[in-house]
Amino acid sequence: MTIGYATCPLCEAICGISVDVEGNKIVSIRGDDQDPFSKGYICPKAAALEDIHSDPDRIRTPLRRSGDRWHEISWAEAIDDVVEKIAGVQKQYGRNAAAIYLGNPVAHNYGAILSSFVLMDALGTHNVFTSNSVDGLARLVTSSMVFGSPLMIPIPDIDRTCFLLILGANPAVSNGSHMTAPGCKKRLAAIRERGGKVIVIDPRRSETALIADEHHFIRPGTDAMLLAALVHTIIEEGLAVRERLPAVADVLSELASSLRTFSPERVATAVGMGAHAIRALARAFAAAPSAVCYGRMGICVQEFGTLATWLVDVLNAVTGNLDRTGGAMFPTPAIDIGGLTRKNKPFGGLVGFDRFRSRVRNLPEFNGELPASALAEEIETEGEGQVRALITQAGNPVLSLPNGRRLDRALEKLDFMVSIDLYKNETTRHADLILPTTFGLEHDHYPAVFHALAVRNTAKYSPPLLMPPPGVSHEWDLALEVASRLWAKRNWAARVIAPPLGRLARWAGPRAFLRWALRFGPRGKGWNPFARGLTLGKLEEHPHGIDLGPLEPRLDALFEAGGDRLHLAPPLLLKDLDRLSSRIHELTGNAEDAGLLLIGRRDLRTNNSWMHNSHRLVKGPNRCTLLMHPEDAEHRGIENGKRVCVTSRVGSVEVEVKLTDTMMRGVVSLPHGWGHDREGTDLSVAQKTPGVSVNDLTDDMLIDKVSGCTNFSGVHVTVSSTVVNNIDVKETSLEQS
Repeated sequence: MTIGYATCPLCEAICGISVDVEGNKIVSIRGDDQDPFSKGYICPKAAALEDIHSDPDRIRTPLRRSGDRWHEISWAEAIDDVVEKIAGVQKQYGRNAAAIYLGNPVAHNYGAILSSFVLMDALGTHNVFTSNSVDGLARLVTSSMVFGSPLMIPIPDIDRTCFLLILGANPAVSNGSHMTAPGCKKRLAAIRERGGKVIVIDPRRSETALIADEHHFIRPGTDAMLLAALVHTIIEEGLAVRERLPAVADVLSELASSLRTFSPERVATAVGMGAHAIRALARAFAAAPSAVCYGRMGICVQEFGTLATWLVDVLNAVTGNLDRTGGAMFPTPAIDIGGLTRKNKPFGGLVGFDRFRSRVRNLPEFNGELPASALAEEIETEGEGQVRALITQAGNPVLSLPNGRRLDRALEKLDFMVSIDLYKNETTRHADLILPTTFGLEHDHYPAVFHALAVRNTAKYSPPLLMPPPGVSHEWDLALEVASRLWAKRNWAARVIAPPLGRLARWAGPRAFLRWALRFGPRGKGWNPFARGLTLGKLEEHPHGIDLGPLEPRLDALFEAGGDRLHLAPPLLLKDLDRLSSRIHELTGNAEDAGLLLIGRRDLRTNNSWMHNSHRLVKGPNRCTLLMHPEDAEHRGIENGKRVCVTSRVGSVEVEVKLTDTMMRGVVSLPHGWGHDREGTDLSVAQKTPGVSVNDLTDDMLIDKVSGCTNFSGVHVTVSSTVVNNIDVKETSLEQS
């Protein structure tokens, strides 16, 4: 038996793991005590990595569908089929007739990230969709406008702050999102132990709220109103710090004017938090020796997600807490993708905004991708540019995108679909081909994205610990093969150049890029062969990772030295404040009669939709329940533990209800990623696990108008008693959505 060290690839926490391997099988997985970042912490998901590697339901050979039946085919036959069908659709209907959807796991595999750019370029389509617009696009758009790159994301210096204000996040469970912080529960406790304060604003008294100093309920979708009132109070009461950042002094009067109508007294009723409490929170934040406001998914996935995300940055900036110890800071990772994209925007992927729009709903692109909520309509709607062929890579959009039942039906209309995936799931069951790839410990790992989001600067490279199953391809090899052959069909020059370049790239592998990126990153030695810098070889000598120190101020080097400034008052966002102000007026008039609002929630033992086939993670009590306040239930004649019918504009689900005063009155909650009840899947554990898809209720027509990010928070629903297993019906009137 051998012991190997790696990084868990399942979520943003990038916890170090110690893996006992015998032959080509995992014997056990535990936290790596010598990892300088995670220090031995892991969550239950890490131990379940073995379940995926050995899962009998995992696909290990390319599959082709014929009607309702599947059969194995060779890789040569599969690649031929993909290239011929995609090229044929594009030749007949145009480049935009093909689309691609990239799921969340792509971001956890640096080889998959690199090769996906190559594949998208080879497709040459405007119809690119990713999980970014499911949960994080508001943050990327804001960072582009304010800091000059979507990947310049300020991170809470949680290990040194004196005051942490959390909105729309549950880091005690997530271990950070756009804030990589393994063992975050201990980090939160440490703030209080050193005399600091943690305050949580959330429609649910979450696991994080339970260990915080204060928790305040907030009406879903109104975070931007609260943040605007906090900034308004700080400026109005003369608490702003203009000396630290010239950019603050430049825009303070403009911000004061734009936010003049957002007083705590005006927003209080709409937000659901008293004006006195709002003013007290603003004063406490401004007075703290160091403070940081952290807003994540809950504030992104709502009608004013971009405004809320921007106002988090503004609050940190006007209180002097942007780019300072204990505030919101920018990591200096070994591969500085944020700084690199800011200096060289064409390399950064095509950084741009609203260069083209979706065909049906006229939604703006960002960074080369369209809002994923538009995918179903682009398949359904006839005409020039209609999507007729689709590639999905490591994604399950039927369970991940809003109005999943609509997308489920739309996928049946495609001329051709290929899925790069491990499983026959709710989405891939529609594919003509499923192409299996390596997973987790079967390929090397360098978490480039999440080192750039970490609360401490570290670096770690992990070699593969397991041999891939026979017949399984690396995503890098697969994407490059398909891309080079698609290019070869374009013109005579591509036919000559593309094949040898593709073979060369596959031979070099993603390690060649990694070696180059480390050498020329902030910690590398560049062209100087005698300099002492961080290299891939050095990382390989330190299997537990290398600690590069705490976060450091970077704005002077990134901005002021080059004559550039932060853009803390983007005109597009200032203009959107008028829309926010109008919504305050609407909510104030009917805040008590608005019915029920649906929000999501996160569970430590689940990972979106694709870890539910692990028995060790789904065993135990039902975790896909509707949380509801007892008074809301009493008003509707609903009893604890019974099944209820939840209905929105787009659909209905039946689910067990759990009554709890951890929910705000008027708000109910369902977790994300469940609902494995569709025919044609091959998930033996997940299919036996109770649960419904919250995205059978979320509305694909509701988006943040600035970024296009999906609106998952604050969906209007009705809840009533229903019949289950011949139990008597108890009819109740439904409140109007």
